[in-house]
Amino acid sequence: MPKREDRPIELLLWGATGFTGRLAAEWLAARYADARVALGGRSAEKLEALRDTLIAIDARCAAWPIRVADALDVPALDRIVPEAAVVATTAGPFSKYGHELVAACARHGTDYCDITGEVPFARALLDRNQERARDSGARLVPFCGFDSIPSDLGVFVLQEFARRELGATCDEATFVLIRARGGFSGGTAASAIAISEAASNDARVREMLHDPYALAPDDHGSGATDASGATKIDGAWTAPFAMGTINSRVVHRSNALLDFPYGRDFRYEERVVLGKGSRAFVRAEAMSVGLALGERILGFGAARALAKRFLPAPGEGPSKERRETGSFHVRILGKNAGKVVAVCNISGQGDPGYTGAAKMLVESAFCLSRDVKSDGGMVTPASCMGDGLTARLRAAGIAFDASRA
Repeated sequence: MPKREDRPIELLLWGATGFTGRLAAEWLAARYADARVALGGRSAEKLEALRDTLIAIDARCAAWPIRVADALDVPALDRIVPEAAVVATTAGPFSKYGHELVAACARHGTDYCDITGEVPFARALLDRNQERARDSGARLVPFCGFDSIPSDLGVFVLQEFARRELGATCDEATFVLIRARGGFSGGTAASAIAISEAASNDARVREMLHDPYALAPDDHGSGATDASGATKIDGAWTAPFAMGTINSRVVHRSNALLDFPYGRDFRYEERVVLGKGSRAFVRAEAMSVGLALGERILGFGAARALAKRFLPAPGEGPSKERRETGSFHVRILGKNAGKVVAVCNISGQGDPGYTGAAKMLVESAFCLSRDVKSDGGMVTPASCMGDGLTARLRAAGIAFDASRA
């Protein structure tokens, strides 16, 4: 098995012609055209057409090779994956298209990162590939998009600041989504429906969706719960953030993999700001109820079929204008004994789920390739890349700013 640094391809971008894949390819062309990049997916014709558009950004992209395979074709993946130091994939739903690719990476010692928000997929990734990845040295890093880098790295930066400046880490943190302007893609919709379908058929998946420690090792802490109900923060009403039941699982896994620097009883939840006054309170209560009911409703096949009719199809997403005018701002509040003592603000320009996710994925891949040395296995952005990835994302225009409260 050749060493990763000796492989002909440094980064294989898989799913390059999908909606987020194209954005990642454009970011690669703008910043890393001189790197050993390859474009991968099912259609040679579409990949070649994409490469032609990238040449207009930087002519050096003409040298990028193309690798073609079906995501379920194991022999083809076994030929392609060993060529690459890192595979970065946007091809979801990952529960449908991700298992064979990540297994090939584990077999061949190839680092792997993706933009999944699918906790059941990540749990299966862990259960099926952990020992093999440890043996081969492959670092498997799901959740390298808007799910869950702002949450995971944001808590990491907050806690490092608290430890350094306040003398102790925070025993509690609350992620508060202040602003997220952008659009909704068909890939995200397909992933959400796939999770709902799996939960309707599998009690273990249903349990996982309600367990904050679903991805943590067996020696995890205790006391964590997901956000519920309307709560006031800094005078504004908030409701539980829909992605909180994804991101919190990653944060708790990071804490465990880092040997519990946040404490074994660390508590974490995510909320979204809805405004001030009585109308905002009503919206917050309605959103809280809606999130709970939505999971139950999508458990019915007829409801999922109806949702598919009105949601974007895979490959569709927000317009270029909407992506470019998008932005996001997250504030993570760190508490000790119930008092806010430190704050981390995370912000960036561009649609967070697509422009932002594309940047996060690409920078994660190069961080794995160039900046960090660690053992193989399923890790998290914070536990594996920490300060190195934070520095890369800051250089890419995504701010992580911690301060005293």
